Parts: sequence; C-alpha cells; structure tokens
Amino acid sequence: MTTGPTHPTDLTEPTDLTDPTDAGSSTMTADTLATTTSPDTTLAGVVEVLARTLGIEDRAGSLTRETGLFGELPELDSLGVVELAAALEDRFDIEIDDEDFTGEVFETIGTLTDFVASRTS
Repeated sequence: MTTGPTHPTDLTEPTDLTDPTDAGSSTMTADTLATTTSPDTTLAGVVEVLARTLGIEDRAGSLTRETGLFGELPELDSLGVVELAAALEDRFDIEIDDEDFTGEVFETIGTLTDFVASRTS
C-alpha cells in the first residue's frame, strides 16, 4: 500500500514505494528515489507522481510505459502538465525548462520517464 503526502505536489514526506508483488523488494522513500536512477525505479517514481498529481491513484496499476499522456489522459490538461512538471522537479531534484514542454516529452509515460532519467544521470 502506498502512503505519503495528502497533497499531490507535496512530496516532502517519505513515500513507501514497495511493490507488494515483489517479495524481495525493499522500501524506498522519495529521498532515496531521487538519488537512484535505475530505469525501473525512475518509471515507478514517474507513475507515482503522475497518478498522485492527476488524482488517478485508482488507475496507477494500469499505467505502463506505453500509456499515452497529453491528449490521452483527460486529467492531463495544460494546468495538469505544469503541476506534473513541478511535482517531477521536486521528486527527482531536476529542472524542467520551458523549452522542454514538448509533445515528444509528454507523449507517453515512457518518453516522460526517459526524459526524467536523462536529467537525473
């Protein structure tokens, strides 16, 4: 079960990212996630931030790298993109510049994850 902050963009409290289907997994907090850059960890973090920011936690389990974003998720409107970018900046300790707001970056969860990973490495 995921526990954490009550406000979508308040990611200062520790968040349990344990995968209940992985018996050997260990608990990670948002602080340790920001310094960990494995592709699986980055994807899990992006999905969690996306679900929490857009208020779609009930659908988080169905979100994959192939899930379309802008134009596919009705919750991800222009304000949602700005809120998501701010939450990702906080979570991964990165900076997203205005010129980074492109259709290619926000095409799918996978393209967004790859972008975040490129900024954290």
